[in-house]
Amino acid sequence: MITRKNRNKKVLLAMSGGVDSSVAASILKREGFLVEGVFFRFFKNKKAEESVKEVAKNLKVDLFIVDAEKDFQKDVVYPFLKILRKGKTPNPCVLCNREVKFSKLFLRMQKRKADYISTGHYVRILRGKENEIKILRGKDRKKDQSYFLWNIKKSFLPKIIFPLGELKKENVKKEAKKLGIYVPKKESQEICFAKEGLSKFLEKNNFFSPGDVLCYETGEVLGRHKGLFYYTTGQRKGISLPGGPYYVLKKDIKRNVLVVTKNEKNLFAKELFYEKANFFSDVSFPFQAEVKIRYASKLARATVEEKKVVFASLEKAITSGQSVVFYKNDELLGGGVIK
Repeated sequence: MITRKNRNKKVLLAMSGGVDSSVAASILKREGFLVEGVFFRFFKNKKAEESVKEVAKNLKVDLFIVDAEKDFQKDVVYPFLKILRKGKTPNPCVLCNREVKFSKLFLRMQKRKADYISTGHYVRILRGKENEIKILRGKDRKKDQSYFLWNIKKSFLPKIIFPLGELKKENVKKEAKKLGIYVPKKESQEICFAKEGLSKFLEKNNFFSPGDVLCYETGEVLGRHKGLFYYTTGQRKGISLPGGPYYVLKKDIKRNVLVVTKNEKNLFAKELFYEKANFFSDVSFPFQAEVKIRYASKLARATVEEKKVVFASLEKAITSGQSVVFYKNDELLGGGVIK
């Protein structure tokens, strides 16, 4: 956290009306910062908008509603759908953080002549000697969100504060209750712009395109799928084939064929290729790192080359379109998109 010598510095905080950003606002105010809340209207969500207004009023934070719906559609939703149509599994949160949330906060900071920007992410910023700045994993390992921030611009780092980085989620919930903020029993796992569920969202966007399901071992047609875009590598649930369990092995976009396997070992691989890399510090290839291939996956030891990652042991269900993220101890080095 920035020290008290920065009292009365202005911080622009992205607020959603939820637990994390609300507690972040409270912490920043306690630290003496002048907090200005920014609610990005990415899509129509009357409940969230009313909630964030109520929180801002109770915390005595000036709140600004920013209409970002067009940019969100252009820079997040449309690319998400485009990547899906290529048979890959995109990560919309990574797109949103780089192209919309942090970029818009940074631009607004400049216009408002503020000093910092802030969000409720569970991530830490380490400010070292000679202006050295690093992103570190959040202290709460179960909640750490550094995976989603590998692609934000390096130039933003000196201006970012993450108030929740040192905290456990359970303590944040306790603080929220003290502040009178509603704490849901279960956090939503759905994509924010697909509250009705991904399947219904895809149907609404004309992704329903049935085709054959082939067995990898025998080449036999086992049944029909409802559209390749509903499936991801390693998926077991929702395949609905007799004699299973079956796992999604790969998708043949040209032939509109879903290839499945009964042998889970076929899902394991020793290496992957990546593109669109972004690093926060200078690296020399090859280097040793701990690597994540999805948000919920464990860190895996690997050798990182310029466009390739070689794992120390086999990794399951490496998925094209997802992020591969590199760490050294707690430090977020950067990442790329699995090719």
